[in-house]
Parts: sequence; structure tokens; C-alpha cells
Amino acid sequence: MNDTRAIYTHGYQPAVLRSHGNRTVENSAQYIAPELKAGLSLLDVGSGVGTITADFARRLAPGHVTALEANAEALALTRAEVQRQSLGNVTFAVGDVHALAFADASFDIVHAHQVLQHVADPVQALREMKRVCKPGGVVAARDADYAGFVWFPELPELDIWMHWYQQAARANGGEPNAGRHLLSWAQHAGFTHIASTASTWCLATPEARAWWGGMWADRILHSAIAGQLRDQGIATQADLERISRAWQMWAAAPDGWMSIVHGEIRCRV
Repeated sequence: MNDTRAIYTHGYQPAVLRSHGNRTVENSAQYIAPELKAGLSLLDVGSGVGTITADFARRLAPGHVTALEANAEALALTRAEVQRQSLGNVTFAVGDVHALAFADASFDIVHAHQVLQHVADPVQALREMKRVCKPGGVVAARDADYAGFVWFPELPELDIWMHWYQQAARANGGEPNAGRHLLSWAQHAGFTHIASTASTWCLATPEARAWWGGMWADRILHSAIAGQLRDQGIATQADLERISRAWQMWAAAPDGWMSIVHGEIRCRV
């Protein structure tokens, strides 16, 4: 197994959390919605800000959800959201998806959203997710494919942003184009019953552009990736400010449009 000490590229700054806090089953896990039946148990790997976790908890009640994060800082975000929604059927754990501290066949559903792109060994992660899933249960994962992003207007600064993001994510041990790899990774992890699909976020309204473009205009200046790009000598502060202005221009364009493609796998154990 590869070294599992990958670095989470995005970090947990407010600019990042703004992009994660709108996620729900409806917009981020619809591909497994038919599996979410009351009374089932679910492990949510990489629960993050907890909005999807909370949605799972409501849909599965009186079943139980276990939220897993790689460190206490990230898990505290999940806990805060679950407590805000007054949900009593969620427990919390810190752990490594490459070596899960759960018994075999512990959960009906094991889920990971935008996680496998950030781990050092996604095949091993999927093996572990498979191990802790009950026979007949489902292992599900959804990840973006950054190289599949398409946008208009075709601002050259956004091409530079994409190139830098790919550099930073790979330097951290991740795979930014994970969406296209999911089927292959699942096959290598030993799954034989795999439904592989894709879904797309389309950002074409003023509200959607303001959310995404405004978030990245801030994020490229005030998040972990900004510090990494500066520290590694990839970009200067002036470079980052130029990218930030481009995101603001894209967000303000009345004909601005973007598609963000996600790969998905639903694996029957």
C-alpha cells in the first residue's frame, strides 16, 4: 500500500466551507437516493461540513449514521452541523479510510463524497470501504473531474488556475481528475457489481455564478491552496490576485456558464 499521508488540498478556511455547505443528497448524492431506506446504517467517509451527513440521518432514521473524518478539526465541523439540526442518530469518529477501525460487515451503506481524489491510495480506501460494508450492501463514491470542467467566457487566467490546481493536488498526493478513475479503482478494489454514472453541476444563473466565482475569487487568496502555491514558488501574490479578478469577471459575465462533471460509482457488495 502507498504512503497514506496525503494532504487535503483545500483546507478548512471559510472560503472553502462556503462551497461545501450547500451540499445535500439532492444535489450531491442523488445517484444513491434509492438506497436510502429508513432503518439502515451508513458510514459517511469524509463527512466534512456535515450537510450531507445530516441529510442521510434524516432519511435513514431510526437507522444510524457514523461520520468519519481524518482529524478532529474536520470532524468538529460535522458535529456542529448535526447539533445545529438536533439530530440524535449520528456518531462521530476520527480515522483513516485506508485502515478503518470498524469490524467487517458493519454498515449497510458506505459513502464517500469528494474524498477519493484526496487520498494517497484510493484502491485501498475502496477495499476498506468494501470490507466494512454488509453483504448485499452498497459502497458509493462521487468525485469531481477537474480536467472535465468547461466554462465560458474562456478567460486565459482560468486555464492558469486549472493548471495550478492540478499541480497542487498532485503535489499533495491526490488525483484531481478522480471522476474518470472511479470505475477502474472499484474494479481493482475487487468489486464486480458496479454501476458507474456521471452527473453535472451547471452554473448558469447570476446566483450560481456569484456563489462559485465569488467563492474561488476568495479561495485563491485565502485558503490552503493559496499558501501552497506561494510557498512552492508556483505563483506570487500578484499572480493570485490576477486569478481572483478573473473569477470575479467570470461571475459578473451575463453569459457566464460552467459545467462541473462528477463521476459516480455504486458498488453492490
